[in-house]
Amino acid sequence: MEPFVTIITPTHNLLKNNLADDFNLLIKLLDMQTYPNIEHLIIDNMSNDGTVEMLKDYKNKGYLTFFSEPDTGKFNAYNKGIMRAKGKYVTFLSCDDFIHDITSVYDIVNIMEANNADFSFAPAYCRHPEGFVFLFSPSMHNAFQVMPCARQAMFFKKSTLEQENYFDEKFKTMADFDLIMRLILKRRNPVYFDNNYVTYKFGTKILENEKRSEEESKAIYYKNFKNLYPLTDEILDRMFKYSEFPQQLLEKLSSYFPEADKDMFFEKCSQMQQLRRNAMQNKNQ
Repeated sequence: MEPFVTIITPTHNLLKNNLADDFNLLIKLLDMQTYPNIEHLIIDNMSNDGTVEMLKDYKNKGYLTFFSEPDTGKFNAYNKGIMRAKGKYVTFLSCDDFIHDITSVYDIVNIMEANNADFSFAPAYCRHPEGFVFLFSPSMHNAFQVMPCARQAMFFKKSTLEQENYFDEKFKTMADFDLIMRLILKRRNPVYFDNNYVTYKFGTKILENEKRSEEESKAIYYKNFKNLYPLTDEILDRMFKYSEFPQQLLEKLSSYFPEADKDMFFEKCSQMQQLRRNAMQNKNQ
């Protein structure tokens, strides 16, 4: 029997926020998936605009299961979903994301089972608020510098998330960045799924809260690297602004990838550093 997959979606006042049509598309496309054992788990943050009644209708038609109760943010909702999930594998989609490839869940489960993978990652289409769509190609070698892939294009083994103590909820915007970093530092087994199967909407919260994102990024660097290298405020500042890491720290971080990838790791890190320098120069002009 194929293992269960749980798809976790947080919701809040979908009707008030004009997200009902997006959510309906997400539901309908999931219903078209060829994989038989999918549970769609909705964690609703006490909606009061008619969303709960809409979710009840979807539940009565067999599309989903939902819980409506107060939460403290997206990652708190994700953690609640993980705890309630019956799937061996879990993935996280927002209410305005959707899986456009109807065979992808089947293919991802197969590749994760074959490789005994703790998590998978893949390319994804991103819908930008300005109206255009671009392809976010993963760069896992940059995972210590920046978010290396779209969280929506990742599947996780539930037991791995439990063993690694879930998302760290003190990070309100960057907890997925922290999680991926921790999985690599624990030498968890990844697998790359070479197919673009999901479309997600670009999150504006990071852009709207640049100061918070900066603070969280530095805190994530410090949390995960403090035992590898002595980090000062100045070093953390350069790590955030320019992806400029001390060479000794990079040497240690390179050991978390296969030896054959060492040169590629340093090349990717150097490329990211140059991109961030250029971006900061353009921003300051």
